[in-house]
Amino acid sequence: MRGLLRTFAASIKKMSSFAVRAGLSVTDVLSAERQVLLVGKQKQLKVLNFENGLKSKLADCVSPKLWQQALSSLSAKSSCSVPLHLNLAKVISVPDEVSRHNAPSNAIAIFKEVKATSRPEGVKNVSVVLYSDITDVFASVAAISRCFPLYDRHTKVNCPLEKVDVEVVVPGPQKLSDADVNFLQTLCDSIRTAARMIDTPCNELHTEAFADEAITFVGKLSGVTSTIIKGQDLLKQGFGGIYHVGKAAAHPPIFACFSYKPSGATQTYALVGKGIVYDSGGMSIKSKTIMPGMKEDMGGAAGMLSSFYTLVKSGFNQNLHCLLCIAENSVSPEANRPDDVITMLSGKTVEINNTDAEGRLVLADGVFYAKSVLKATTIIDMATLTGAQGHVSGKHHAAILSNNEELERRACVAGRKSGDLVHPLPFCPDLHFLDLKSPVADMRNANFGKTQGPLSAIAGLFISSHIDFGSDVDWLHVDMAYPVSDADRATGYGPALICALLADGLEVPILK
Repeated sequence: MRGLLRTFAASIKKMSSFAVRAGLSVTDVLSAERQVLLVGKQKQLKVLNFENGLKSKLADCVSPKLWQQALSSLSAKSSCSVPLHLNLAKVISVPDEVSRHNAPSNAIAIFKEVKATSRPEGVKNVSVVLYSDITDVFASVAAISRCFPLYDRHTKVNCPLEKVDVEVVVPGPQKLSDADVNFLQTLCDSIRTAARMIDTPCNELHTEAFADEAITFVGKLSGVTSTIIKGQDLLKQGFGGIYHVGKAAAHPPIFACFSYKPSGATQTYALVGKGIVYDSGGMSIKSKTIMPGMKEDMGGAAGMLSSFYTLVKSGFNQNLHCLLCIAENSVSPEANRPDDVITMLSGKTVEINNTDAEGRLVLADGVFYAKSVLKATTIIDMATLTGAQGHVSGKHHAAILSNNEELERRACVAGRKSGDLVHPLPFCPDLHFLDLKSPVADMRNANFGKTQGPLSAIAGLFISSHIDFGSDVDWLHVDMAYPVSDADRATGYGPALICALLADGLEVPILK
């Protein structure tokens, strides 16, 4: 396993680097080996002074007349791109106006346009020049970082991408500080790391490999302690949810907790992530068309791990814990069966009627540990929990559930600020939790009949029932089953959202 990780890490080093800088660079200019993408809202692009550095950036290959022709062809109401020089240079425009549930930055439109841009043969480096108001930089840079994934197992690449430079140009008196640039760099690295983990298949990133990688990743930070519980020790210590979900796999289930406790902290936050490295559905097995892509089922854990790393490295000033609930939901004679009754870490019993509703089982152990052992004041869990999420809140908005109205409101604001969009579900356990009533245990883990509540909300309520629906603690659940990926590649959803939500604990001007 250690050898596998060394080989895997070595291959990652061959992939493109990603750098964020403030201002336009007139040294890294358009050439046969460097593509230049000029990105922004139309209002920013229309007022650019072509002679003020831009002409030099384009290596005098684009005339002022051609530049004006390109600008005049941009659509005011839709995203579009216009090539300037043999596809080596391109201007990408997104609309100025957005609807009230979209990010003001229009970050998703930026992501889609940049991602769709082809790289001409021979190009080794890409400069993305972002023209943006200071308030939109955070989400826009995060969106751009998602367009250059790290994981790649192609054996033949004619001209591999070596470096991506994002040059942020902010009009007016406000400029990016060094703290802003350092934070954005850490955030982008974390987003790409999360996406790379999610893109990695389970034969490479099984439970032990994922835990090892998490330990190595967090090991770059100072002041972090860890607790790792594995295999049979989970059962001995009462982690019935995590253990029973993962007991059928070749590699054991693992609970990993990373803790950071700076002096002077007054609040304790717990980030809990679902880390199902592969979800076959277990005995309630998925079909041949639904199962492909289930390597993404650890997207919540990858997102929370990268969020933890970004916050700690950026100087978070409150107690912070990252809890990864890692397992593979597999099939064997030892696997959970429908009708089995298991006892959770909370002491509550669960009648399993759907082994494919396993994420809520592992997360329930995680949130209970966060409340009872870590004494967290705020618990946030993140998971690719339900396929129903896409029907409730769509492709781009994660569905959230919270016992606290103010925390829910702040999460929605953080989603629009970061570009990791969210939309709330109804929190109504008094009406909806009866959907999980069991005749033989404290609850079932799923409902196959006609339900009183939305399926995604019921799944979240299962988790919160193990902390008494958030009694004495603020709780937020993030179901990001659909935003976790786009066109078969991971998006690295999560770190931007969590950093925006917990921005009060950071001294980063761009987040204020």
